Amino acid sequence: MIINGIGVSRGITQGWIHVLKRGDTTIAKRTLEPEEIESEVERLNEALEEARKQLREVRDMVPENMRQEVTSFLDAHLLMLDDAMLVDTPTEIIRNQHYNAEWALQDTMEQLVAVFESMEDAYLRTRKNDVQHVIRKVQENLTLTDSGGGGVQERDLTGRIVVADDLTPADTVLIQHQNVAAFVTQFGSSMSHTAILARSLQIPAVVGLHDAGMLLEDGELVLVDGHGGTILCAEDANWLVDQYREHQRVEQEREEKLMALRDKPTITRDKESVTLKCNIDLIEEIPRVHEVQAEGVGLYRTEFFYLDRPEGASADEQYEVYRDLVLALDGKPLTIRTLDLGADKEFDPDYEGAIAPNPALGLRAIRRSLQNKPVFLAQLRAILRASAHGPVHVMLPMLTNNSELMQSLALIRDCMKELEDEGVPYDPELKIGGMIEVPAAAISAGVFARHLDFLSIGTNDLIQYTLAIDRVDDQVHYLFDPLHPAVLFLIHHTIRAGREAGKPVGMCGEMASNPRLTRLLVGLGLREFSMHPGSLLEIKQIINHASSKELQKQCQEILACTQPERIRDMVEALAKT
Repeated sequence: MIINGIGVSRGITQGWIHVLKRGDTTIAKRTLEPEEIESEVERLNEALEEARKQLREVRDMVPENMRQEVTSFLDAHLLMLDDAMLVDTPTEIIRNQHYNAEWALQDTMEQLVAVFESMEDAYLRTRKNDVQHVIRKVQENLTLTDSGGGGVQERDLTGRIVVADDLTPADTVLIQHQNVAAFVTQFGSSMSHTAILARSLQIPAVVGLHDAGMLLEDGELVLVDGHGGTILCAEDANWLVDQYREHQRVEQEREEKLMALRDKPTITRDKESVTLKCNIDLIEEIPRVHEVQAEGVGLYRTEFFYLDRPEGASADEQYEVYRDLVLALDGKPLTIRTLDLGADKEFDPDYEGAIAPNPALGLRAIRRSLQNKPVFLAQLRAILRASAHGPVHVMLPMLTNNSELMQSLALIRDCMKELEDEGVPYDPELKIGGMIEVPAAAISAGVFARHLDFLSIGTNDLIQYTLAIDRVDDQVHYLFDPLHPAVLFLIHHTIRAGREAGKPVGMCGEMASNPRLTRLLVGLGLREFSMHPGSLLEIKQIINHASSKELQKQCQEILACTQPERIRDMVEALAKT
């Protein structure tokens, strides 16, 4: 049997399954008598303190050589245990509604999860897992089910493959401490903290394998491919392992051929140069940027750093992170996108407004930054200070009109003058760009290009807003079509507007990393791609074998077509040339 999940941490290993059994997670709702209320509050506080103690003990187990990158996730959970929402809200429910502590926590968790699930950004949606992990740890302490439901216990798991519904960051550190060979979870994504930890701790891992607990039995011998996300199961697995290793050998040869392209320029057969950069979320991804010889970072998403700090991030904290990124890139440019926070992902402790009924159309990104100037100015100041250490570009997200742009440029100039007056160094030639993510911005690209140094097309949002489709809504996501004639028109129009203004236009959305669309984008005139590091060399190989002039002629026919099915066929044919 071959089972497929999401591979999140490289490595192939064979071992015996250990199914992590957890206790009953059903939370009973009980109404308290008046005399029970204060003792229930005390019971909640004791469970919270016990959870803090347990996390601190796990943090002490982290190996010294990876302490900084790993403990940050555990520290984030410790901060959550002190957050008012997790402490004061359940306390108020106990006192005002007279419900037991377990139910008060459950109610609080459901409120928070609902907020995270409404978020448009895939990474931010996964942060609901951290809320669930922390609250369930406190609930486990309350119900005293440590023996059956208290997560990973101290035991010898050497060489075993742990299978669980989910693992907390603390669980992940514990199983690494217990020498597991790999782990498989039913839930999770490549952007969860557990997945990031697995990569840092070098544990092969597969997540998002639905019904893993039913499909994989305790004591069963399996092979786990943490890169491809595959689990192989067989009573006599030797023949299957041999067959799979042959497949891996072929894949390895392919990877080696791609790696041979690292030092070669990205240039079409008719001598058109193309720039390839990477999108990153964490400083831990910088070695991969260097490994594939990317020409810099075309998108650094700053809200992910901000997210892990419930009290927000000061200008000094942000500066230190940006400076470290600049230095780690060793002279390659870093493009920092300013905060794409909004009413659906609220992390400003001073914000008192309501959650927007339609967050995708609400107060987010540059709109929000301009409404909350102290937070915006703190970030701009940090970015400018970091620019003294190497090439930095700043990118403004979700621009829709010239007024937003003019206000943003004025604030950047104010920050520059303030730093000059203080004698603080920064790069006065720092490049400023804007993201083209909504139809209004694409249509007005020529106006933006006159005032900016570069443009970058964010295709994920551009497609969503153009087609009025929520790409994470299961009922309509099938309509999310990057090849819709309107989408292709807006992309081509933006590239042409940038060229006419003499300004470079890049693309940092998912389309840039899709090898099926590379020839199409080159034919449309795109000359700068930014993508996940894992896609870069394959994209380079395609570009190096393409002729931009031939592709341009073929793309004119695609742009003139109005039939979606015909466009798909034409793009498929183009991808095979």
